[in-house]
This record gives sequence, structure tokens and C-alpha cells, in this order.
Amino acid sequence: MTDILVPGEITLAQLRRLCGSERVAVTLDASCRPMVRASAEHVRRAAEADDPVYGVNTGFGKLATTRIPKEDLALLQLRLLRSHAVGVGDPLPERVVRLILLLKAASLGRGFSGVREEVITALLGLHNEGVTPVIPCQGSVGASGDLAPLAHLALPLVGEGEVFYGGERIPAGDALQRAGLRAIELSAKEGLALINGTQVSTALAIDALLAADRLFEAAVISGSLTLDAARGSDGPFDARIHAVRGQLGQIDCAAAYRALMAGSEIRRSHLQGDDRVQDPYSLRCQPQVMGACLDQMRYAAQVLVREANAVTDNPLVFAETRGLLSGGNFHAEPVALVCDALAVAIAEIGAITERRIAMLVDTVVSRLPPFLAPEPGLNSGFMILHVTAAALASENKSLAHPASVDSLPTSANQEDHVSMATFAARRLQPMLRNTAHIVAIELLAAAQGIEFLRPLKSAPALEGVLRLLRSVSPAMPQDRSLARDIEAVHHLVAAGDIGHATETRIPELLALRLQ
Repeated sequence: MTDILVPGEITLAQLRRLCGSERVAVTLDASCRPMVRASAEHVRRAAEADDPVYGVNTGFGKLATTRIPKEDLALLQLRLLRSHAVGVGDPLPERVVRLILLLKAASLGRGFSGVREEVITALLGLHNEGVTPVIPCQGSVGASGDLAPLAHLALPLVGEGEVFYGGERIPAGDALQRAGLRAIELSAKEGLALINGTQVSTALAIDALLAADRLFEAAVISGSLTLDAARGSDGPFDARIHAVRGQLGQIDCAAAYRALMAGSEIRRSHLQGDDRVQDPYSLRCQPQVMGACLDQMRYAAQVLVREANAVTDNPLVFAETRGLLSGGNFHAEPVALVCDALAVAIAEIGAITERRIAMLVDTVVSRLPPFLAPEPGLNSGFMILHVTAAALASENKSLAHPASVDSLPTSANQEDHVSMATFAARRLQPMLRNTAHIVAIELLAAAQGIEFLRPLKSAPALEGVLRLLRSVSPAMPQDRSLARDIEAVHHLVAAGDIGHATETRIPELLALRLQ
């Protein structure tokens, strides 16, 4: 199957397809070719003229006042890539780098960067042939573009740098030869166009957003299961309560909780004779907390889809009016701010989940055996699983500190305010892992709580989740190490399998899909 990339018209649904673990072949829509050719021709003419044009016949950053002779313009672009490829740290995941290749091709394909079609074709060639540039994860401040990581992305186009190919990390020149690809020679401005832009931070943010979507769904389900295990009330999820507030995420979440809990025998068993007046906030206020997180995620999706379609190069080429304008679209502040918002939302999902675990192991509140332990005392049950969840939730609080509020001037103060968007996006993955583990622990704890209420059944949707959980983690009649069980359920959460097990409309109710 081949996916067609239409510059400026990428959708969230398409990003979901392209961000999968399996590589999808991609072609660029032919409609973009006239604009690309016109802007490349405009740059060619500018290179031949005598007037100084930033990035075409001048140096870069603070060196913009230095004129470059015409005979050195191609060398200027090559040396730009070499000098800027100075990232450090572990390589970015290959799935993220594949998305960066596509976002860069789509941005250049808008026809405002002055590169030749050959450059865009070469980017897509790397993607389609499975030649994945090795990009160190650290070294970008998220302004003037993701300069260092994008330089590592671009070097293989000229046969330099390193790539992953066929499961090996090898020199790019060797991989190009094996894949039947040819190195290209850069023309004026093309090196600058390749390294200017927000594609690294944007790809990292999109990858995290889609993972957060799966995590969010699992957390709504785990919270519903805990509500039943604790014999909580479903009254706070009544649609009338949420309608009078009017917050859309809250309204949608309440509907999802109602769908998940419909038909529970456990709920029917304590409609009469339960002396508890109100549940703790971690049960009762789930639509309010999770709905607010959902609103943040939906806003982030809007910003990131716009950024995936954006032109973030500098200078920009407006061939129709023969303009070549310097600006600042490379500044990734929009990405940084939504990543900070996502970080807070991810931390909050983990925080309220940890509170529900604490409630379940507290016999005074949950009215279940202490620490969910058969024969408490002889068995410790879920005592230390809660400690693990608390440790992860606390770690998330430090990671949730906003990255965008920091700025260190670079390039001899020419680039005096930067976004830190790349770190803002990159730090989301450890937070997602932490929160997915917390949710996994809650799912195990809630399932253990339900065991004490048998033979009563939970809601049909939740019984499907319980069956999935028991397929990887048997019931615990006595203490055993649950480390492997946590990892197995964490895998189900991260993969989105928890939502599928409900066989309800919850994915539709909570989807981030934009029309």
C-alpha cells in the first residue's frame, strides 16, 4: 500500500497511519511540482545575482554579513550540514525519524523553500527504502530550526553520516549503495532548507500525542473498573451534571464512563443499604479531571496537525511575487507550549490514577481486604505495587516542569530567544511510560478487587477487559512477584489493546480524530 502525501493537507488520521510500527511507502502528490520548480528557479536566479540573500550567498546566523563567492555556494551548503551535525545522546527511535523524513518532505513540497524536486525525492527515497538516518536525541534548542538533529537527517542525502539499514547501523554511503539510491549534490540554499524547521520537535510531539491517546483511553477504563471494584456510585456521571457545566471533554468523558459501566451486577448489588454519601474525588471527579486532560490533548492535536503542514524554513521563497523573505517560522514555540500542556495532562492522568490505587488498598475507604491481600498479614498483596505507582507519579511531577519557560541565547546572541521545544517533546516519552505503568498497576489492582466480589459480574464492557487481563496475569490467591504482570499489562496499555477489549463505543467517544 502506498500513501500519498499532499503538502499542506496532512490529517491526523494520516499521521496515525504513518506513525505505525510498520513502514508505509509514501509518494508526494504531483500537484506540488509547479510550486517547487518555481521556487527553485527563483533561488537559482538569486544565487546568480549580486545582491546579498541570507543563506543563499551569505554565511549563517551571526555570520550573515559574510558574502560567499558564487563558485562556493554549493560547498557552503555541504559544509553547513557537516558543521551542524553535532548532536549527542542516544539515537531517536526509527519510527520517529521516518516521520521526520516525511514532515520535512511535506514542508519542502509546499514550494516556499527553493529546493529542487530531487531533494524531496531523495528524502522520500530514504523513507521508502528503509534507510533511516541516525539522529542523536540531544542538541536542539527548538529555534532556528532543529538544526543539529536535522543536519544528521540530511547528511545521508549526500552520502555522509550514519543510518540504520537492514537492522544494522552503518555508514550512509554503504546503505545508499545497498538500497540502490544515489547521493545528491546540494545547490544554493538547499542545505539551509533541510536543517531549518520544526520537524524533529513536531514528530516527537505527534508520536507522544498518539501514545497519550492510547494511554488516556486505558486510564478511563481502569478508572471505571476501580469504581466498580470499590462499589462506587455512578450518579456523578449523570449527563445532566456535565451538561450544565458545558466543558466538552468532561461531557464526552462522562458519556464514556456511563457506557463502560452499563449493566454492572456489582453496581446493582449496592444500590440499597450503602451508607456512603459521596465517593472520594479520585472516583467521583473522573470526568472533570480526565475531561480537562482530553481538552488539552485535543488542542495539542490541532496545533500539531497545523505544524505538520507548516512551512518552517527561513528565508521563504515567494516565487509568484519574486520575494525572498527572512522571518522566524523556525521558532517552535507553538510546539513547546502544547508539549508542556501535554506533560501536565500526562502527569495528571497518572496522579489521579495513583490516588485510586491508594484508595483500593485502603480498607477503610474501599471496604476491600487490606492491600487487596488474601489472608492479610501472611500476604502483603498490593502494598508495594502502590509504592511503585507513587514513585512513578512523583517522578512525573518533576518531568512536568514546563520546558518552554527556559531560554538560553545562542549564536553570539543573534538567536536570543529559543523555545526548547525538542526537549519539551522528547521528555514526554518517559512520562508516558511512567503513567502507562501506573495505569497497568491500577488495572491489576482493580481486577484483584473484583475477585473479592465474585460471583457478581462487572459491566459487560469491563468483563471483556478482565478477561484480557487474566490472559496475561492470573488471579493472585497468595503473594507472588507481579513485576512481569505489570510489564505485560503495560504492553497492553501502550499498544491500545485495553480499549479494544471493551467492545464498546469508547474509542469513538474519546477519539482525537479531527475532521
